[in-house]
Amino acid sequence: MIRPALWLCILLLAPGLAGAVEGKLVSPFAAAGIDDHLGKHLPLDAPFTDQHGAAVTLRQYSGKRPMVVVPVYFTCPNVCSAQLANLFMLLAALDYRPGRDYELVAFSFKPEETPADAVAQLNALARRWPELANNPAVHFLVGPEASSAGLARAMGFRYRLDPQLGEYAHTSAIAAVTADGTLARWLYGLGYQASDLRLALTEAGQGKVGSLGDQLLLLCFHYDPRTGAYDNLVIKALQVGGVLTSLLLGGGIAIAVMRERRRATG
Repeated sequence: MIRPALWLCILLLAPGLAGAVEGKLVSPFAAAGIDDHLGKHLPLDAPFTDQHGAAVTLRQYSGKRPMVVVPVYFTCPNVCSAQLANLFMLLAALDYRPGRDYELVAFSFKPEETPADAVAQLNALARRWPELANNPAVHFLVGPEASSAGLARAMGFRYRLDPQLGEYAHTSAIAAVTADGTLARWLYGLGYQASDLRLALTEAGQGKVGSLGDQLLLLCFHYDPRTGAYDNLVIKALQVGGVLTSLLLGGGIAIAVMRERRRATG
């Protein structure tokens, strides 16, 4: 039989436990992430508005060059500004150029944002990278929730509004998309390198972006979808070869020592 004191404890704790479970189920941070949608075709005809106030779709930027597509929101108080600054810094370090080798599309998944918010973000980036920020192949888009949510969903990009903070929980990542609108690669976080970005654009370019050397370089690297980065196959092969060589040498030495001991005791 349950004692009255124990019943009282259960009754007092039950609302808190239920709230904790309920909070876990609806936690915006638990809902944020990226699903594996590589190879999926993106909705290119969803309506957006660019930083100039013009009605646009992604189809206008597709067809000739791969796209770098970045899900963000321009008034984000946390990581979005750092994410875009990191991207611009790495793009500026490449000899690939927007309009010639790729199109850059950053779209807001916050439906309340306006072209003025996009312009404010671009102006901030223009202080350090004016040539890139003012390039006509750089597009900062806002739009209705149906457009941004549909595009994010097709990309596998999950985010959730935190009603208490009034801000969105989301991950930081950029995507390389082929000219026909197929999601090719994700680069996660802020830790990817210029070499990762170059390889992602080269691969998404499907032979139309980069030199022959860039194409051949892809043979030496393998994209790992779990980490969103490229592993050097040559270095890995050398490492494996080094381990095997060490094992063979160690085994040969052990056999030679055993033979010498047998001779000495024989």
